[in-house]
Amino acid sequence: MSKSRIGVYPGTFDPITLGHMDIIRRGAKLVDKLVIGVTTNISKSPMFADEERLDMVRRECADIDTEIVVTGFNSLLMDFAESQGASVIIRGLRAVADFEYEYQMAGMNQQINSRVETVFLMADVSLQPIASRLVKEIALYGGPIHKFVSPAVREEVEARVAALGLKGQG
Repeated sequence: MSKSRIGVYPGTFDPITLGHMDIIRRGAKLVDKLVIGVTTNISKSPMFADEERLDMVRRECADIDTEIVVTGFNSLLMDFAESQGASVIIRGLRAVADFEYEYQMAGMNQQINSRVETVFLMADVSLQPIASRLVKEIALYGGPIHKFVSPAVREEVEARVAALGLKGQG
């Protein structure tokens, strides 16, 4: 019996975008099981709480055939990957700036745990400009975000902006 290949795709997913979903769908084809690690990066000023983001990611990934596990983590990525039995970290690249950061991160991670490889997937050309940070900013100014997120995520983001009373402020 062959060992199953487990991959980890980490991120804050605040909110999960069509770009994230592209990497998840393509990354899921490379592994038997994909663990989506939802983490909190307080420097990114999260719009959604941890549980909300976990639920959002689970819902968005419900139709993917590969085994998907969505779980939160708050540790070093390589420790998380090891705890999940992962042999690969999946990361998406949008532009040269992403590559420089991700290349450095992959090098540091390799030093921490050489048993786990990092695999980079180039974002689909039509999805390259999408970033959660920009989706939130557009929404906060009342702009259209329907090209960047699913209809369900759009509704959640717009409801959160309305609840915060910030739409169109600035």
